[in-house]
Parts: sequence; C-alpha cells; structure tokens
Amino acid sequence: MSVGIIMLVHTALARAEQVARHWAAAGCPVVIHVDKAVPRKTYAAFSASLADIPDVKLCVRHRCEWGTWGIVAGAQSASELMLKSFPDVRHVYLASGACLPLRPVQELIDYLDSRPRTDFIESATTADVPWTVGGLDHERFTMRFPFSWKKHRYLFDRYVLLQRRIGYKRRIPNGILPHMGSQWWCLTRQTLSAILEDPERATYDRYFSKVWIPDESYFQTLARQYSTNIESRSLTLSKFDFQGKPHIFYDDHLQLLRRSDCFVARKIWPHADRLYDAFLTDSAGAMKRTEPNPGKIDRIFAKAVERRTRGRPGLYMQGRWPNDGWDNGMTSSKYSVFEGFSDLFEDFESWLGKATGARVHGHLYGPEQVEYHGGQNIINGALSDSAAIRDYNPKGFLTNLIWNTRGERQCFQFGPRDNQDISWDLAKDPNAQISVISGAWAVPLFFSNKNFAEIRAEAARLQRIESQHLDVLRSPYSKARIRIWSMAEFIEAPMEPLQTIIDEIGPKNMRRLAEAPKMVDLSGFGQFLQNLKNQGMHPYLMGDFPVTNDKNLAPRKSRKPYLVQ
Repeated sequence: MSVGIIMLVHTALARAEQVARHWAAAGCPVVIHVDKAVPRKTYAAFSASLADIPDVKLCVRHRCEWGTWGIVAGAQSASELMLKSFPDVRHVYLASGACLPLRPVQELIDYLDSRPRTDFIESATTADVPWTVGGLDHERFTMRFPFSWKKHRYLFDRYVLLQRRIGYKRRIPNGILPHMGSQWWCLTRQTLSAILEDPERATYDRYFSKVWIPDESYFQTLARQYSTNIESRSLTLSKFDFQGKPHIFYDDHLQLLRRSDCFVARKIWPHADRLYDAFLTDSAGAMKRTEPNPGKIDRIFAKAVERRTRGRPGLYMQGRWPNDGWDNGMTSSKYSVFEGFSDLFEDFESWLGKATGARVHGHLYGPEQVEYHGGQNIINGALSDSAAIRDYNPKGFLTNLIWNTRGERQCFQFGPRDNQDISWDLAKDPNAQISVISGAWAVPLFFSNKNFAEIRAEAARLQRIESQHLDVLRSPYSKARIRIWSMAEFIEAPMEPLQTIIDEIGPKNMRRLAEAPKMVDLSGFGQFLQNLKNQGMHPYLMGDFPVTNDKNLAPRKSRKPYLVQ
C-alpha cells in the first residue's frame, strides 16, 4: 500500500465509481472529495454504492468552482483524511473524476517505489514560462480576487481594473516565491504532511484563498519550501488548447493515448465507453512498461492548435470567423487584377485569356452585376452574378471565388466605377497581382455621347475615386504585387509592361509576345483632356498628353545640317 489516490469529483459519478473500484482493486486506497454543488440525494446514492469497499473513503465536502479556493480546500481535506486513515501510504496521487488510468496500476506503484523521495509536481515561476492565458500572470499573486470569474465576470473585471488604477499590491507572506503548474500532482507523504502541518498554514491559506486559480499555485509554491527532490512534471497527461481550455479525449483518441505511455490521462469524456473498456482492464491487456513520454504526441497537438488557429489559406471556419485577423491569408491562391486595361484595349479579356490560359472575368465588382467570364450567371461554388449578394460581403465573395476555382488562375477587371469596399482587401492580400493604368477610365468618357458638363462632373468623380484607391495601393500596409503606370507612360511603350504581366501569369518558358492587343483609337484624346482643363477640371492621373495627337500631321523634314566655320 505505497500509493494513495485522491479523486476530486464534480460530475459523472458513475464513471468516478468505476475508476475508484479499479484503483482499489489494485491495492490503492482512495479518498474521494465530491463537490458540494452535487445534490444531497445524488451524493448519498454515490456514497452507498461505494460502501462495500473498505479502502474507499469520502471526505468533508467543499463547494468547488473553477478558479476559486474550494478546489484547494477539497484537496486539503482529502489529503488529511488519506494521511490519517492510511499510514502505509508513501505517495499521494491527486486525480479527478474525469481521469483514467492508462497503464496497469501496479506499474505506477513500482515506478513510485523506485523513487521514494521524489515529488512529481509541475512547478515554475511566472517569469520562466508563458503558460498563463488571459493577461494575469504575476498579478494573480499581487491582487485580490474575491469574485468568481465565471459567475460574476463583470465584478471580476471591474475589481481588477480598480486595483490596477489605484496601484494596489498584496504582500506575499514570508517572502515565498509563487510558482505555478498543473494541479495534478503526486507528492510524498513527507512533503504533503509538511504542507498541511505547517505552523504558518493559516497565513498561507488566507493569502492563497484570494489568489486567482489557487489550485495551480498553492501546492506548487509550498512544495518548493519542503521538498528535497522535485521533478517538475506531472504524471498525468493533460493537454490544453491555445485558450487554456483542456482537451477532452474521446473514443477515437484510443491509439493516441496508448502512444503517450502516461500513467493517467484527463480529461476523458464520460461516454467514451471504448476508452474505459480498453484501459480499465487486466494487466495482460495493458500497455508495455516504459517511461511516461507525453512528448511523443505533442507534435499532433501542435498541429491541431495550428489548424485551429491558422487553418488553410483562404478557408474560414466558424471558430475563427468572429475574430478579425484570425485567418491564414485572405485567399487561397494567386490572382490578377487589371485596372484600365479593358478601357484602353479592345476585347482585352479574350486576348489575355488566349495569351495566358487563365480565366479572365470582366468587372467582378461592377455596379450592375458581377461580370463573370463568358457571361455566366452562376460560377463555381454557386456564386451568383447578383451585385446585391456580392456587396453584402465583398471580401467574402472574393475569398469564395478564389477558393472554389483552385487550380486555375483568376483575372478580373477593376476601376473607379466599381464597388470600392474591396480596395483595402485587395491591397493587403499577398496573393493579389494588381496592374493599374491610371486615368484610363477617361477613355469611355471620351467616346461617350453625353453633354460635356456631365462628362466633366463624371470625370471629376472618377478621378477622385481612383486617386483615393491609388493612395491605398501605395500605402505601407499594402502587401500585394502592385504596378502602376500613367496612361501616357503606358501608351508610349506598351509591349514591355504587357510582357512582364504575361510572364507572371502564363506558363513558364512562354514565347515572347508577337503582338499587343488592339488599342482603341485615341485621336483627339489630348484635345479632350485639354477641354476638361479649360472647363476647370484638371485630369492629372493620365500623365502628359499632347494636345494634338493627329497622325496625319507628320513633322516637317529637317534641313540638312551645315557646318559653320
């Protein structure tokens, strides 16, 4: 009888009884603390069901709530009863009602018998480990926490804020150095009795009763005062997610738990019949003798956390959706955005599709409808061409489009007439390749048959919108691959920028372009811009266009040079 088991039970009392019988059958005395929140009738039935086992006792009950002193008080009461009732116990192992032995109990007994003076308790200072989640590390030891974090969250937060504002700090008694760690420990009789019989226990209890989550710091701190040999680790396998919540093990975790080689695991789902049947068995069917090594499965948990918090690029899930920035990239693959090209070139979409093999759309964010490739009404993923549906969530529309067309390069047109709500999302997306011919929006106005006053007002509006859009693209927060040419600069030598764009989109080792797409006739466009200037509207985004751009006005032949002596 060298190992005694303390069980802290809150729910699933039938499972707790099953595990207690398993411990007792292997020769381990068991003391159970049942949460005072459990109804008396239920508690009485549980007590009666264990009455036939002499080595199983129930201690004085305390009300246990997460993060409060009741859990420590329950562990103290159970420990006192264990040390008093079973003098042959050398190690005391703290477990919960949701814990499950993974290996034969005799292996745990032999393991601890070979280490009679060793205390197994995770114990580290807050300065040494980044375990704390929620913003309270050292403050949990220097402030008071009289309110429940779960039941009275508003009062909890306000009281913390008040203490920070007035600079309140508690005195840590007797100069002890607070430590933290897992609450599931295994202490020697000498260390545990020294903690419980300390003359200053009342002082320590009074101090830790107002510490936040004292079950993770009370024994962890005081064990450092009395233990002669601490191994700062727990013999219980307990894993936590990135929010500090414990992982729950289900039936499909059977092989994972076998690989851990740990003696005990928590937190087990009470309806995991396969796990209970597999591990609460005889020694012949249990795992091999080996050193506990939970690190063997850490890689799996690390991948799970990464998938939970990061996910796949361009794929969102409900757990991350409410949190801005909790995504692994806005889109799943690269795509191209062309601004001004369809205004300057005739049938630009068809030419680009033939040159690159990509799917080239029109203005996906056009004001009237979504202009899909080929005039489709619905595209992959059941995305309709409704502008109203698209504008409900412009970013989500683009994310869905790129995700549902994976494996095929998507290209689309964009301009100042389109919905600008997507502007910042495009600029900050590393998958976006954005090519801009600034001022090309004036070409459709040039060919329009509107009154010049209307043209002037529309030109001023579009120039203002595009100017703001270009400011976004030039922002230091932009991560997209962005190229911007003025219209005059692009027209001067269009082949070089077109070749660069095609090289990035099209397949590698592609031939050089033999011809550019057909450009619209811009005869008189310079005078059109000058007329806008004459009317008081200054079109500066196009660059410097000559007023006369008539090809029929060929320059006169220069006279032969002559030498002056």
